[in-house]
Amino acid sequence: MTGNEGNSGGSWADPDDAPEWTDDMFERAEFSIGDRVIRPANGTLTKPGRPKSERPKRQVTLRLDQDVLDKLRESGPGWQSRANEILKKAVGA
Repeated sequence: MTGNEGNSGGSWADPDDAPEWTDDMFERAEFSIGDRVIRPANGTLTKPGRPKSERPKRQVTLRLDQDVLDKLRESGPGWQSRANEILKKAVGA
């Protein structure tokens, strides 16, 4: 029988390279014994992602002339947000 000699893909990190935990990190962390949660995590570590916006953007489909699209895209990453600002000014919002 042959053994698995392939690379597991994970990179090993020296635990000495990990940052030291602060008192604040300990206060926010989940505390559990085995599978039993004694104290759930609280604070910024409990919810992944951005906070909810009061006025979230909505996805729409919009057809633009190719030259307009090219001009917006040539400004680089974030062109969609810049296009949104241009449209807001145009409609007076």
